[in-house]
Amino acid sequence: MEDNTYFHTFKQDISTIELPARFTFPFCYEPHPLAAMAAQELQHYIEKQNEWTHNFGLDSTGEGLPIGKMFGVLVVKNQDEELGYLAAVSGKLAGSNKNQHFVPPIFDMLEDNSFFLNEEVHLNALNRKIENLETSAELENAKRNLDLLKSEWGKSLDALKLKLKAQKKNRKETRTLLKSSLSDADYALLMEDMQRQSLKDKQQLQRFQYEMHIAMKQESDHLQELLSTITSLKEERKIRSGNLQKQLFEQYNFRNAKGQCKNVVDVFQDFDNTTPPAGSGECAAPKLLQYAYENKMTPVALAEFWWGCSPASEIRRHKNYYPACRKKCEPILGYMLEGLVVDPNPMQQETTLAIELPQIYEDEDIIIINKPAEFLSVPGIYVKDSVYNRVLQRYPEAGPIIIHRLDMSTSGLLIVAKNKASHKFIQDQFIQHTIKKTYIALLDGIIEANSGLIDLPLRVDLEDRPRQMVCYTYGKPAQTKWEKMAVENNQTRVRFYPLTGRTHQLRMHAVHPKGLNTPIVGDDLYGRKANRLHLHAASITFIHPSSKQEMTFEIDPDF
Repeated sequence: MEDNTYFHTFKQDISTIELPARFTFPFCYEPHPLAAMAAQELQHYIEKQNEWTHNFGLDSTGEGLPIGKMFGVLVVKNQDEELGYLAAVSGKLAGSNKNQHFVPPIFDMLEDNSFFLNEEVHLNALNRKIENLETSAELENAKRNLDLLKSEWGKSLDALKLKLKAQKKNRKETRTLLKSSLSDADYALLMEDMQRQSLKDKQQLQRFQYEMHIAMKQESDHLQELLSTITSLKEERKIRSGNLQKQLFEQYNFRNAKGQCKNVVDVFQDFDNTTPPAGSGECAAPKLLQYAYENKMTPVALAEFWWGCSPASEIRRHKNYYPACRKKCEPILGYMLEGLVVDPNPMQQETTLAIELPQIYEDEDIIIINKPAEFLSVPGIYVKDSVYNRVLQRYPEAGPIIIHRLDMSTSGLLIVAKNKASHKFIQDQFIQHTIKKTYIALLDGIIEANSGLIDLPLRVDLEDRPRQMVCYTYGKPAQTKWEKMAVENNQTRVRFYPLTGRTHQLRMHAVHPKGLNTPIVGDDLYGRKANRLHLHAASITFIHPSSKQEMTFEIDPDF
């Protein structure tokens, strides 16, 4: 029987809005007008509701740790062909999985007396026991006492060895001194006496080492007993956690538009032969599709947006639309969308074949290209049109070599080497950081300061490639100097001087709260989509491989 509990009818007139021909490709999309309208209505509900309290970090009045959340809307048709939408939130909201406005999770692990909560009690008890043992005074005293004993006995052992070594040296000197002055019989007696003394010294050393072992054994055994208890508890925790995760996975069985059903473990195995990461199936999009399929609703369009403050390391902007995450959702949504007609993946479409590739300089060693925005530097897995292939078509025998790259969305100056010697000569300059580059960007807001240095280490977001994140533990150093050029229509034009060349460095340094806290116009990963990313490699200075003269090329952006 169809459940319309979470089916929301549009409050606005939608009679003039044409339905999409295909369902939304969830990993790269521009929200359909119906999905955008549903998202706006959901945002209005979040702002005005008083059914629950959650600190999104948007003001100073919230209690507890501020946590932004990803919300999703799914435009659907119910069995009566009525058009409406479903709403969902990723993870739990206000400490609960139950909310009359949002579809329920695929499995509610927070149900009273659920196996998850019961096992969580045991795991929390184990965690407390391990923590108490690891921080106990008994363990600290056992370690300190053993270290003290080792130090004291070690010093005594070193002193004894020095004494015995001196005695050995003394015996050797005595033998050498008396050998010529003693008769053979007396010398034999001397050697016999010295051998007894040598044996006595060895026995003394062995006896001391045995006494040292006995003296430390009791404290060492006590320490090992404590450590073994901790190790056993950790092993028990590992086994119980693994069993709990396995039991959880058994509850996550996803449906698709064909009416089929598959467990999350099988979904990931079939996709890339991996184990599902924790939290798989808890994002908004899978919840929405699952509820729609279970209640015979037809999915029409999808959109997800962020609400609240951004996490410390990632970049999420309040009310911005975002694609589904790759790590957890790509295998799941790939299966759940089977049976639907879905928009093609724009990242797999050859869309640049009609675009000209401007060349601003060429000699026997190098070519300088003004790469258009949304044009690849080198061939991708699916899209082959690129700077490399275009130049290769002109010089099939020379085999052009790409020395450096620009992000697909970034326009501007790119050096291509026409031979290996030129490639190595210029590449060495990149390695030595002697090449000077500047970029011009238009930022989506007003920057008050005039210049500065941004120093934020970056690494890839393993959960959502190719997005980057700030990480002080594993990130690679990334520094950017910048200066303000002008303010234009509530936007700021800046010039960037990258001191390092990390992936998405300028985009991250622009948008991060500890950077300029303002996204580049058109940044669909970290800001809002526009006609293009307004980032341009405007100048480059390097030493020419043959003339050994410094060369500078400059070209203004077209924005």
